[in-house]
Amino acid sequence: MNKLNLFLIYAALCGAAAPAAAGYAPDFDRGVDVRAAVRAAVEDAASAGGLLPPAPGRAEGPVWVTMEKSAAASLDGALFKTAPVAQSGRLAVYEFDPTELGRLADGMHRAMRRAPGFIAHDTLEEALEDLKAPPAPRARAYTLDQAARVKKLLPLVREESIVSSIAWLSSYKNRYYRGATGVEASKRLQREWAAYSEGRPDISVEAFKHAAFAQESVILTMRGTSEPDKVVVIGGHLDSIAGYGDNPAPGADDNASGVAVTNEVVKALVEGGYRPARTIKFIAFAAEEAGLRGSGEIAAAFQKQGVKVEGMLNLDMTNYKGSDRDIYFVSDNTSADQNAFLGKLIDSYLGYTWGSFDCGYGCSDHASFAKKGWPASTPFESTYEQCNPYIHKAVDTLAKMGGGAAHSVKFARLAVAYAVELAK
Repeated sequence: MNKLNLFLIYAALCGAAAPAAAGYAPDFDRGVDVRAAVRAAVEDAASAGGLLPPAPGRAEGPVWVTMEKSAAASLDGALFKTAPVAQSGRLAVYEFDPTELGRLADGMHRAMRRAPGFIAHDTLEEALEDLKAPPAPRARAYTLDQAARVKKLLPLVREESIVSSIAWLSSYKNRYYRGATGVEASKRLQREWAAYSEGRPDISVEAFKHAAFAQESVILTMRGTSEPDKVVVIGGHLDSIAGYGDNPAPGADDNASGVAVTNEVVKALVEGGYRPARTIKFIAFAAEEAGLRGSGEIAAAFQKQGVKVEGMLNLDMTNYKGSDRDIYFVSDNTSADQNAFLGKLIDSYLGYTWGSFDCGYGCSDHASFAKKGWPASTPFESTYEQCNPYIHKAVDTLAKMGGGAAHSVKFARLAVAYAVELAK
């Protein structure tokens, strides 16, 4: 490849941004570090913000959305270009342009206070499957017999590091799944998590590239020592949104707090030298706000690969204590048995108060796993009615939560206990 072609590629990647802004200046006489050039281009684009086109070769819709008929009836009819293409007793399937999913999510949040409250699918066949009742999770016995390990690891959960994680995650203009800053937030998290693999050959980090949008989900795998084919999933969504499109959306609570808690669990387990018998996959999901698109694609991939998911713990909003009890479990579209197990973990190891509530169809990434028949749970910061009033706005900041993360510490400690007792 000649120098002119290299220059044109670099110029196309960087656009109008100055190469020095990202800390890399190519020397076309001595050679170009292509990886550094690409990284500089992405970081420059992220600094500038804006929406990104789909990557070459990626499909761009349409998508098919499943939602409750009652929810659709509460929305502005202008959102729907066509009548339902299929429906069951409770659900309906609509065809959408993928660029309109943000408007749909905003409408759902305004009318129903659900986020997102619908599930988006890349094919009609996948959407039609959602009209069927999900398989019941297989029965399993939950036991508590790892008290010594749990009590050793719990003190390694620290509020200050959760605060630090929330702060850098919410420092971006937004983490929108179609936006440049959403892509860069994912890239930085990949670099942050890669540090945990140093000296730990059982830990690996990968980007899960999605078929139709640029933001990548991030997966840290802690391979099991004796039953690596059995997998425990812990994570929450990485993206953020305010209104729709490329608006400022720091998303400190929704959901930098959940990703920060996930990170804190990894940190505590690594610092404590913990090695699970079963594999644990820590995941920051892309595009949750657009209809659980990231977790849906990952769950489908796991099912196709025959992954044996033992349980899934979804962390979505953990840092605003709006209700009297400490932790509330989503009771619908989750596993009642696993929720009871989590309650026992709290009672046995943590001493927090807890309750439950219904949050409706497609309200977070647990639904992507529950509909595959895997046990899934979402511990939440409050009742749904009393959750953080600043989410999906430019004021969802750490300052609005008092600048600390004492509430998130409870969820990190619960997730540590869950990891140790389920991945044993």
